[in-house]
Amino acid sequence: MRTFGIGGLRSLGNRISVPIRPDEDGYLGRECPNPECEDYFKITPGTGIKGPAPCHCPYCGHTGESKTFWTREQIEYARSVVKQKVVEAVRQDLKALEFEHKPTGPFGIGISMKLKPGAPVPIRWYREKNLETEIVCDQCGLRYAIYGVFAWCPDCGVHNSLQILGKNLELAKKKLALAESERDLAEALVADALAGIVSGFDGFGRELCSDGNSRASFQNLEGGRKRVQHQFGFDMGDSVTDEEWRSACRSFQKRHLLAHRMGVIDEEYVQKECDATAVVGRKVMLAPEEVTALVGVVERIGKRLYEGVMASR
Repeated sequence: MRTFGIGGLRSLGNRISVPIRPDEDGYLGRECPNPECEDYFKITPGTGIKGPAPCHCPYCGHTGESKTFWTREQIEYARSVVKQKVVEAVRQDLKALEFEHKPTGPFGIGISMKLKPGAPVPIRWYREKNLETEIVCDQCGLRYAIYGVFAWCPDCGVHNSLQILGKNLELAKKKLALAESERDLAEALVADALAGIVSGFDGFGRELCSDGNSRASFQNLEGGRKRVQHQFGFDMGDSVTDEEWRSACRSFQKRHLLAHRMGVIDEEYVQKECDATAVVGRKVMLAPEEVTALVGVVERIGKRLYEGVMASR
């Protein structure tokens, strides 16, 4: 009498390891386990914090063990690999039980047992998704990818809003430098640099100060300043002089004229801004030096806003 052996199953051991490999760009998919979020992002293993560290969702800020951030597709793939290995091991053990007794004598009866080939268990293959923005964290060096622009670093948990603002300001500097050599395009490049500074700071402020229900506009510096004072209890303008603040407000209003009135001065601008050169009906004057100075001022205001908001949380 033959007994059923489990040599095949025993060879698998107590644990089956299934490697989850990065994609062709070196990214490994991650998924937030928070049921109210469950958004997808990617990280590059080997960058960021060295050694064990908790994982942070870049969208909602949920923190947990790294092993809780596997994506559903990765889990399904791993399960299918394990199932295939187990089924194949069982088939090997059953194969070992095959026998054939041929009939003997004129009226003998033969008996045999053979395992018929079966279809292999299918592997649930998957591909990591393409995302919109690739980021390298300024704090820990993690390379990660997200939907949108703003996010918490999955490794060190630092919000990247100040880093994104810095990139917008660097881009404005490059446009201003290009304007010095491209005389025919100088006016457009300077105006474009100003637009980038304003929109960059507006996006930065909105993201940083969002309360989940409404987002304050920071295209109007004075309005944003009052909102921050009311919401967080500090003055984001105390990092610059009064004259620098007034100059920044004036530049932001010039961007409004350029965007909505083709740069033509209106009565509101004359009343609000202390601009001695302003004449209603004429085009607003925008010097490259003014926009260059604005970069440094916005950089300081942005840093003050970031540090103040983070300190209040």
